[in-house]
Amino acid sequence: QVQLVESGGGLVQAGGSLRLSCAASGRTFNTYGMGWFRQAPGKEREFVAAITWSGRDTRYSDSVKGRFTISRDNGKNTVHLQMNSLKAEDTAVYYCAAGGLFSIAPTRPTAYNYWGQGTQVTVSS
Repeated sequence: QVQLVESGGGLVQAGGSLRLSCAASGRTFNTYGMGWFRQAPGKEREFVAAITWSGRDTRYSDSVKGRFTISRDNGKNTVHLQMNSLKAEDTAVYYCAAGGLFSIAPTRPTAYNYWGQGTQVTVSS
């Protein structure tokens, strides 16, 4: 069992930056692939970024590629999402997710077994 707690969300102006963090419980964090997803009001949950257990493979949605960076610190059981050049359309609740021992970071929500409660990111234009 893994419990995930996101933090770092908030209100930021367009063009600004935020860094989301996800703290995971459990001693096997370094065996989990991790992902970030987001859900805006009235829209389906969508993939944002993912990273394998080793950190060797990362994936990004086209909408955030070049602006967002996912990273992990297995020693601290945390995964981060650095978000730069934020746009109004990035406004959403951001969720952290943990999955299996992937060699390629998965982009499908169904690949993940554990989810956090989410953190709100609001970008004002």
